[in-house]
Amino acid sequence: MAIPNDHPRAQSLKIREQIIEGMHNNIVAEAGLIAHGRGEAFDYLIGEESPTYAIEQQDAAVALLLTAEKPVFSVNGNVTALCAAEVVEFSELLNVPIEINLFYRREERAKIVAEKLVESGAKNILGLDPEFQTIITELSHSRRIVDKRGIHSADVVFVPLEDGDRTMALRKMGKQVITVDLNPISRTSVWSNITIVNNIIRTIPEMISTAKELQKMNQKELLEIVNSFDNNKSLRESLEHISDRLDKLARVALDGLEKI
Repeated sequence: MAIPNDHPRAQSLKIREQIIEGMHNNIVAEAGLIAHGRGEAFDYLIGEESPTYAIEQQDAAVALLLTAEKPVFSVNGNVTALCAAEVVEFSELLNVPIEINLFYRREERAKIVAEKLVESGAKNILGLDPEFQTIITELSHSRRIVDKRGIHSADVVFVPLEDGDRTMALRKMGKQVITVDLNPISRTSVWSNITIVNNIIRTIPEMISTAKELQKMNQKELLEIVNSFDNNKSLRESLEHISDRLDKLARVALDGLEKI
């Protein structure tokens, strides 16, 4: 579908087309369309731009990745469909391997997701070789399958658009979890060490820019950023931002009604 650039929802509609195309290409599961719609609704609430709190969350996430001993970037179909090139660029910049991990996993689909990432420049993708596969015993669905070289042995796992139960399982395994979730009250958001309440299409490019700056810092400076971050406080700020926006929108709407 051709989206006219002057359409008031042009960017949103173009992103929807990416997700739909991803589904037709077997990258995105059908349920991924629902997940995208839910996230889009929350993006409306935050204003479809990166608030100050999100920039701080992203800074802390990059700092944690830079200080990690063995970080890994876990991606699913939606992330691949929306920002494969950016994911690969970020992975290369920080030297963080990419691992494919899917809730609706079929080996054929996992290979298609990998092909999309390779087309975008990825050189080494984990999560496909049966020789290195193991499981997270606390989970019963397909996301329990992880790579011994990646998620299973990582100290920091970056899991945008994540499932709450796997986040909980990863935390119980002693791992630090970074996530991108537009819903600040989801299990994923609450259980993660660092939650980025922002749209993935803004988050990854902004984290790339942030990484280029933070790479100039020494380990002590980076650890100060990580240690000063409080995820619970940050989630409260996210909710307060949404609440304030809704209050302002309600006042504008009521003002408009009074003029009718």
